[in-house]
Amino acid sequence: MNKYIRILGLLLCAFFMQIAVLQAHQPDQSYLYFKIYQDRIDGTVEMTVKDVNVALDLSIDPSPYFKGKNDEINLAPYPEEWEMYSAKLKTYLLSKIAIKNEGKKLDIQFKELEILPLTKTLYIVYHFNLQPIDEIPESLDIEYNVLFDKVDFHRGLTIIAHNWKAGIINNESMSSLIFSPSETTQTLSLTDSSMWSGFKALIKLGMWHIYIGIDHIFFLLALLLPAVILRRRRDERLNIQPAEKFSTSLWYILKIVTLFTIAHSITLSLAALGIIHLESRIVESIIALSIGLAALHNIFPIVNKGESVITFLFGLFHGMGFASVLGEKGIEGEYLAASLLGFNIGVEIGQLLIVCAIFPILFILRKRPIYKKILFYGSIFLIVASLYWFVERFFDINFLLDDYIGKAINKIFKVIGLK
Repeated sequence: MNKYIRILGLLLCAFFMQIAVLQAHQPDQSYLYFKIYQDRIDGTVEMTVKDVNVALDLSIDPSPYFKGKNDEINLAPYPEEWEMYSAKLKTYLLSKIAIKNEGKKLDIQFKELEILPLTKTLYIVYHFNLQPIDEIPESLDIEYNVLFDKVDFHRGLTIIAHNWKAGIINNESMSSLIFSPSETTQTLSLTDSSMWSGFKALIKLGMWHIYIGIDHIFFLLALLLPAVILRRRRDERLNIQPAEKFSTSLWYILKIVTLFTIAHSITLSLAALGIIHLESRIVESIIALSIGLAALHNIFPIVNKGESVITFLFGLFHGMGFASVLGEKGIEGEYLAASLLGFNIGVEIGQLLIVCAIFPILFILRKRPIYKKILFYGSIFLIVASLYWFVERFFDINFLLDDYIGKAINKIFKVIGLK
């Protein structure tokens, strides 16, 4: 049995230690856009100022250029005081991006710089065209290494915004390729009119977002911890009874995951379509609280058998959090529906992998004394993390997260005998 305890401890450590390097809903993505015309190929490279600062070791402050809450999202002139950095950025991008046609390297001719001001993020947009292009090729071989040497969880998304020949007219949401540190060279088809490659890319992006969205993992973990015991009423707080049948616990998990899926799918779609909108600070703060309340319910049931209510209610806010990864840039275009579906499928696959990794071990341990410790101290840890995130997000304070959480992890595992 000690073997299972160690396995569970390693799994929990793997999840918890990601906090030291990951921030929820800050997906660290840069973009490579292409517009394919009859006789030329244009494009843009788009990076946040935060990423430009990391790449070039700068300290540019983007806040004076953030747009107001009700302002339209439009490109704006590149600030004159930043002109000194333009040549350095061009040199950096040329060293990190290479585009070839049948083995022949194409010249990336960078042109004007613009900025894309958002409410809390600022993108630097560098326009370019490819030369020589005598005839539009069937494909491009792309090597993309932007920021991979400094941020191993960064991702580069390639999007064909316009390609009339392939039937792509107004695409701002469907990614064709996703580059990562382990996948830096890929081939971009310029003739394929099917959405399958883009659909697969969005599935991968959804799975990746579950991995970097540590608060979503924690909420799911708070729901998983009590999955192997019978539901309790408020007056049965200390009466923890393990489930006798695997089917009983499995049905609970299926119900909870389904409710969470339905809830976040509703708000993900509505937020992406622009039908609903809440300030990011409020959404992120509520998501943080949802973790703590779900964990508190594990120790002291708040509502009689209220797991379903908690899951669905807060799942609605998690959906608005998921929408952020698809871009405050304003996702739109004819491929929006397919993008949402692919991303959502990826999220569900990511969730199921977490469930499959943790649930069987919890079921094996449910009748052991160690399970009550896992339930209690695991929930306490989630409550602490929840309050920490809430204060950080609601009051817009940046703490040294890795130091505090690292100490908490060590203490928890020491108490429950997993260290």
